[in-house]
This record gives sequence, C-alpha cells and structure tokens, in this order.
Amino acid sequence: MAISEVKSNLETKMDQSIGAFKNNLTKIRTGRASPALLESVQVDYYGSMVPLSQVANLSLLDSRTVSVQPWEKGMGAKIEKAIRESDLGLNPSSMGDLIRVPMPVMSEERRRELTKLVRNEGEGAKVAIRNLRRDANEAVKKLVKDKLASEDDQKRSEADIQKLTDRHIAEVDRLVASKEADIMAV
Repeated sequence: MAISEVKSNLETKMDQSIGAFKNNLTKIRTGRASPALLESVQVDYYGSMVPLSQVANLSLLDSRTVSVQPWEKGMGAKIEKAIRESDLGLNPSSMGDLIRVPMPVMSEERRRELTKLVRNEGEGAKVAIRNLRRDANEAVKKLVKDKLASEDDQKRSEADIQKLTDRHIAEVDRLVASKEADIMAV
C-alpha cells in the first residue's frame, strides 16, 4: 500500500464519519417538524420490523406537524403505536387514515439538554476522526519502517493528514453550531 492509498482511504473514512454524524443529528429534535425525525421509527410489518418510511408517506402539514399516510388501511394503529413507543416523546393522533404527529413546544431547559447532546455527538465524531488520523499516521510509519517510503514522504504525508483532519473537524464544528442554532431558535 502506498501513501496515496493511505490518504484516499483516510479521506473516505472521514467522509463516512461526517455522514454518520449528520445522520445522528437528524434524529435530534429541533423546535420545527421534519419527516426525517420519524425515519428512525421501526414498525411491525407482517412480522418484520421496517422503517416507517417504507410503510407510509411522511410529509409536513405545517411547521409543527408531520403527517403520516399509511399505504395500507390496517397499518394505522401499528404506526401510531410505534411512534408513541419510540423514544422521541411524540404523541400521534389519527384522523381517519391520516396520522398527525404534532411536535410539542420545547422548554428552555429541554433546548439546553439537546444542545449538550449535540455537542456530545460532535465530540464523538471528532474522536472518530482523530482515531482515523492516528491509524493513517501509523500506516505511514509502517511504510517508512518497511522501507517503502522515505522519511521526507512521511513528514509531507503527516502534514497532509493533519490538514485533512483539521478540515473534517471544522466541518463537525460547523454542523454542531448550525444544529445548536436550530434548537435554540424559538
């Protein structure tokens, strides 16, 4: 394996870490309604657990209400139960075959708790990125030890790896700040 392969693998893995972090952020509720909030809810569909988006159409009725339109008549009660039992703290209500999921107004204390949660998620993403940096640096050191790369190449690659790390950590910081602003907006 060459140094260029180590760097490209590192960038791919760091991008995947950012993607996983973004996915985790969509599950953290802000004051506004979003269909993405319900994507993590699993529904019992003929004996197997499937994501809610595979058994119903999710859309916004207004800024505080998500509508869930089941594709099959008998699924309404199961969907309602799955949303109620999820750890999202939502209380759906049925109107015929349409399920309305209003987003409760969050208190100032709850908003602060959620910003702490966002910061913790961000810190976890940064730790993952730093671990990837360490692994890449160790791989480069091994190449130098095995005489497949020079020490000058090692110094250059360590600088490149650090730049890549800094860029991804800045992206995590930007995402955290953006999500905190969303949560704190009333």
